[in-house]
Amino acid sequence: MPIFAYLYQDLTWEIQLESTIWGWEVDKVYQDLDWRRSQLDALLQDCHAHPPDFLLLMRLEDLGESLTQVTQHLTQLEDLGICILAIEQTYQSPCFPQWQPHSPQANKAGVERSPSPSSQLLVLLDAIQAEQRSRRIRHGHAQNRIKRRPPPGKAPYGYRRGKDRYVIDRTVSPVVKDFFEHFLLYGSLRGSVRYIAKKHGKKISVSTGRRWLTNPVYRGDLTYQNQQVVMDTHTPLLSREEAAQVDRLLRRNRSLTPRAASAPRSLSGIVFCATCQSPMTISRVMPRGKGKEYLYLRPTKCPDKPRCQAISYDKILQKTIQSICDELPQAVAGVNQPILSQFKQGVDAEIAAKQKILSQLPELVEINVLDQSTADLRAYNLQTEIAELKSRLAQLPPVNLKEIAQTVSIDQFWMDLSESERRFYFREFIRQVDLIRVGKECEVKLNFMF
Repeated sequence: MPIFAYLYQDLTWEIQLESTIWGWEVDKVYQDLDWRRSQLDALLQDCHAHPPDFLLLMRLEDLGESLTQVTQHLTQLEDLGICILAIEQTYQSPCFPQWQPHSPQANKAGVERSPSPSSQLLVLLDAIQAEQRSRRIRHGHAQNRIKRRPPPGKAPYGYRRGKDRYVIDRTVSPVVKDFFEHFLLYGSLRGSVRYIAKKHGKKISVSTGRRWLTNPVYRGDLTYQNQQVVMDTHTPLLSREEAAQVDRLLRRNRSLTPRAASAPRSLSGIVFCATCQSPMTISRVMPRGKGKEYLYLRPTKCPDKPRCQAISYDKILQKTIQSICDELPQAVAGVNQPILSQFKQGVDAEIAAKQKILSQLPELVEINVLDQSTADLRAYNLQTEIAELKSRLAQLPPVNLKEIAQTVSIDQFWMDLSESERRFYFREFIRQVDLIRVGKECEVKLNFMF
């Protein structure tokens, strides 16, 4: 009982399946991976010469590029007495035993029978036509991806659609640039949203601002529905270094409440009481008749009675700065820099190897080793793999961490910063500040990011 199987896939948007997916003992598998369908022609010739008993398909539309081709090939094969089974559809050739109801009692009770095979085939033919149209559309979108063209739809704010890529819109791109610069300087998403509303009159929601910060388009990349990213497809509004900094800021702010993330004080959201494990909020007191204000840190969820007392904000700020200057160089020294450098070198080597293959593709097309469509698909896959590797590199801490630690371990460096700038650097290095009460005094313990 010979059994043949035929599998057609468009690798521009589908993942290649193994030839052992049928669940049957198949004598021969014919598999086409492009529109030329050479294996389909070979299947038809072999079926005329030595017809098998069964032919397995994933779906009936695999038998051709149009409904006419599908029906012609289907008729030819069934005229040869071949039983066709589409495993993802409710279709079986007429040579299969007719469908019998699972429950004879149901038929006696007058339950409606399933549609006849001819009506089922008509429904399937309509589905085949719709599916083939869908496949042509997906193939067109895949070709645009391979050629590094923008996806369909309106261009993101700050860009306009050019002939085959996004082009910077000079009239509105300064709004986006100012938004990014403000966020990089202060690390506050809500503050940046308020800033462009005040300066440019551009009102956006916080969620829109977050999408701007994470959208690969502003980094010169394109992302498609399959979540694959292709790098350097157009002029960016955000450099690679700035993009890496944005990602670090967003990861850091994720552990803070929205209000604390945008608060002006440098210690907002990172101070906790070691006694009651409560987060500390900043309270401002201005005695009547006095122009000076006093800042205090007090617990928000202290379960103790009496509650833990408030502590002077300025005193904790000074102790935090002093602890950073004393402890940061030692903490950085504990980071295994050789292993980090070795990992980065390995990833850089992978990127270089893929870029070398990428540069060889035009020559392979020229000497007819690859056709242009295969080379374009290979180039697209290499570019997405390179983008993924570069994304992994951007998430790592900088190699010159020791030099940075030496710079920020100077008291005067912190004294010359504003509160907003100090908040930025605190959150870059510190995960949490624990207040340890010793009698009426209080010490600080720093938990660094690394």
